[in-house]
Amino acid sequence: MKALKQRILKDGKSLPGGILKVDSFINHQMDPYLMRQIAVEFIRRFASCNITKIITIEASGIAPAVMVGLLLDVPVVFAKKKKPSTMDNMLCTAVFSFTKQRNYNVVVSKEYLTADDRVIFIDDFLANGNAAKGIVDLCRQAGAQLDGMGFIIEKSFQHGREELEKMNIRVESLAVVESLDNCRIKLKED
Repeated sequence: MKALKQRILKDGKSLPGGILKVDSFINHQMDPYLMRQIAVEFIRRFASCNITKIITIEASGIAPAVMVGLLLDVPVVFAKKKKPSTMDNMLCTAVFSFTKQRNYNVVVSKEYLTADDRVIFIDDFLANGNAAKGIVDLCRQAGAQLDGMGFIIEKSFQHGREELEKMNIRVESLAVVESLDNCRIKLKED
């Protein structure tokens, strides 16, 4: 996706430790016009799927997931990182956060993710694939059909795609970062 790639190169920042900072347009301050373009591209890529629901994980996946849900006219469910006191009947799985370097439980109400659902997972980043694997587990517990996973940015050097593809998960990434060596952003060419 050319507009996204140009924006990553223009406004993204590569930090030591393999961190790509895109908080000026994706995951802190958001560019709604770019987010709409991102959603349109995800919808194009998953056009053959009969999606009944979008699933994501809080917090950075919510904006693109809501935009996809809005344009497809389907509900969006986000897995919560803390169990709300009002949630009793839930699905739960453990996820390791690369960014925060800790494990946490993510939960979804059984009422909002069921065996009747055909879902796609939308998120901002694919790195090691830990959050994505947690969503795979939640969908398995619910009996929901997971038709694929869409990521705004994939860090191919962290091998999350390979982990998901071993599980026969369809992965669609709009921009693929090949390297952040020496704090320079190198994107994969189309």
